[in-house]
Parts: sequence; structure tokens; C-alpha cells
Amino acid sequence: MAAKGVIKGIVTVAVIGALGAGGWFAYRHFVPEQSARTEKVYVQRVANVNAAGTGDLFANCFSGVIVAQKTVSVKYDTSKTIGEILVSEGDSVKKGDKLLTYNIEAIQIEIDTAKLEVEGLQNSIQTNEAEIAQLEKEKRTATGDAQVSYTTKILSLQSDNARSEYDIKTKNVEIAKLENSLNNAFVTAPIDGTVKELKDGAPDPMSENPDVIMKITADGDYRVQGTFNEQNAMSISKGAEVILRSRVDDTTRKGEISDIDEEPISQEDPYGMMRSDPMTSSSKYAFYVKPESLEGFRLGQHLVIEMDRGDEDEKRTGVWLYDSFVMWDGKENYVWAKNDRDRIEKRIVEIGEHDEERGESEIKSGLSPEDYIAVPADYIEAGMGTTTNFSEAEIPEDASGMPADGAYPADAVPGGEEADFDAAGNLVYTDGEGDVYTFDPEGELIDGEGKLFDEENAEADEAENEAENDG
Repeated sequence: MAAKGVIKGIVTVAVIGALGAGGWFAYRHFVPEQSARTEKVYVQRVANVNAAGTGDLFANCFSGVIVAQKTVSVKYDTSKTIGEILVSEGDSVKKGDKLLTYNIEAIQIEIDTAKLEVEGLQNSIQTNEAEIAQLEKEKRTATGDAQVSYTTKILSLQSDNARSEYDIKTKNVEIAKLENSLNNAFVTAPIDGTVKELKDGAPDPMSENPDVIMKITADGDYRVQGTFNEQNAMSISKGAEVILRSRVDDTTRKGEISDIDEEPISQEDPYGMMRSDPMTSSSKYAFYVKPESLEGFRLGQHLVIEMDRGDEDEKRTGVWLYDSFVMWDGKENYVWAKNDRDRIEKRIVEIGEHDEERGESEIKSGLSPEDYIAVPADYIEAGMGTTTNFSEAEIPEDASGMPADGAYPADAVPGGEEADFDAAGNLVYTDGEGDVYTFDPEGELIDGEGKLFDEENAEADEAENEAENDG
């Protein structure tokens, strides 16, 4: 797309503004004066703001840090006797591999003992039921206090039977668990990894975790830990593909979200004090990325985690800038750039392709990644000093943050309208209907008629332009 088709001028705004607020503004819009200001303008290296290959500006991004691989504690049932440990320190294991077995004979003895207890309880119930039947028979022929005595004995035996029935249910649950243990009398690896810190199997009641028999560290040297909160939780899902981006250069790696913590990250400091009010602050959660490779990165390095939209392989090259950097002076596109005297200047650039969705333009010529540019603002004028230290930048108190006189954002006005200067230095403006208007250096209309001077139509055009820009 040609530059004028891609980057839209602001001529209509300039001319309408000139008619409403004075012709001098319209003329100065296209003829900026040299600056005598002493403020310094903050400039950034083009390579640092280059939109080529950086993905979607509005994509969900998360902060991350490279950490050691996941380590899982393997626990065993300390109420059972370990029969055999099947692995050694440093062994590589796969998820589901058997790590140790329990003593099956001990489990079988527990099962047999529990079954004998159930059998004894059942025999006791049968004996009591027979005795209750006999007491009921004798009670029918008894009189007076004798009947009361029979009733008391019967109720006592019925209570004993109810207690025995409950004990039988409890024992059957215990037997089912023991039989399940007998069928699964082993502990398996929860993840792929390497066996670490293997104990001899003798529980130490004084240790912090007496039931931990060993630890397994996941395969790979490192993984990436990221954080998210309640507001962006919907963007995180296990198995989602991501792009890992260095904060110091253009290095990228691909990865996949492997784990998501369900418990929030503790907000307590090392002294046990809350760092923020849990009722007013958003909870943060950790998630982990398994990278394809972390070559070129190091432990503890901070990076950006970006959701992979699948267009990384189609990464653009060259220089691409967000449209807010590119301006239009009525004739050419330009940016505010630092020259070789460390002064800000209007640098003419050639526009190539334009990405409407992302609001980015390709700079075909006029800038290199090593150049330095500034974000347009109302106080910037050619000849001002520059600085790469933001704290040294001097922004006037009356600065509005809008583009300076003589320049507006290049995407502010519909295309098809032209502004130029004739040999005498007069501003010549052609609107979308083909009507031509000429203004002298003082901003006074010299020649031209058309609906530009129809207030009602001018307002309609302005509304139409705003709607087109919003679209």
C-alpha cells in the first residue's frame, strides 16, 4: 500500500480548525518554526521499539523467571513394612515405574487377622440372637417383676448386636483397604526424573517429613515459572503453547505450560508479616512452562512469557513502528529522530506495508534499528537537545502530550485529501470532493469555494471522518 493510502493526513482537521480558530494556525500546521527551547527530549533506540517480530502488542504477556526443575517428594505408608526398594540414588525413572514394594506377608497377616475378628463378631451376634429368642419365649409366661428383668436382658443383648454390626462394617472397610494394598503393594514414580535424597526406609520421627522416602527431580536442567492473577486467569491453561522472550535481546524460545498451582503464592514476608491486605489485593498464582530449550539463558534470568498465537514462524523483518510514532506534515511522513549532533530533527521516512489490526507501519527507508526516536508531543521542536535517560528529560508543565504544531498522528485523517504549497508559499488544500482552497502565509483564504464553508456540511464531514477513524 502506498504511503498516503496507509498513513492518513490531518489536513481536514487543520483547515477546519483554521476556519474556527484563526487562519494562522492552519499555516503554522504545515510550516513549523525552528526551536529555541532548552528542554531535552527523551529518545529510544529504534531496535528497542521495533514492532517487527514482537508479536501482538495486546497479547497476554506474563513475567517469568528461570528456576530449577520441579522436585516431588515420594511418600510411603509408615504403618507398613517396606519389602524392597527398587531404585538407587541417581537412577532415571519414568512416571509409573515401581520405586519400592511393601512386605506382602505382613499385609496378608493383617487381612487374615481382621477377617477372624469379623468372624468372631458374627458368631457373637448369632449367639445373642438365639439367647434373645429364648428370653422372649420365657418372658411370655412370666409375671410382674420377672417380665421387667427379661426385658432388660433382651435390650442389653440387642445393644451388643448393634455394636458388633458396626464393628463388622468398620473391619470390612479395613479389609478392603488392606486387600487393595496387597494388590498395589508398591509405590510408583509420580513424574519422569532422577531419584534424589533416597532414605534407607527407617522412619525418623524427629524429621520434618518422616514419611518421605525419596525425592524425584524432573528431567531437564531448568523450567520457567510465571505468575498470573484473578484478572488474567482465563488466559492460562495447561498444555497451552507459549513464547519465551528475553528482556535483554531478541532471543526467543517456545514452550508449553506444564503445571498450574491451585494455591495462591504466599503474601507473607520472611518474618511472617502480611505484605498486603488480602481483602483488597489480588491473589497471585504460579504456573510453569516446560521449554523446548533454554540454550542462551541462565538460572534466575527474567523473561517475558507470551501466549503463542501461531504466527511466530511468520515473523516480520526490518523496521516496523507503532503508528503513534509516525507523523504527517501534509506532504511527507516523518518521525522525530536524533541526529548526529544529538539534536532532535524531523526525519522523513518512507512507509511500506501497514498492519491495520495492530496499528503498525513498515519503515522502508529513513530509519535503521540503530537510530533513536521520540514519541511525538506538543512541545517537541526541531533543534531541541536529546537524552536517552528518561530522568533527564524535561517535559514542560503545559505539555499536553499531543503532537506539536505542524504535525498530527499520521492515522488521524481519511486518505484521498491533499495539501501542498505553491511557488509563492501559499497553502493549497484539496478536499475529498476535489474542491481546491488556497490560503496565504497569514492564513487568509485567497481562492476556493465549496462545502468546506458550509457549516452544516463541515460538521457532517467531521462526524463522517471520526466514524471512519473509529472503524
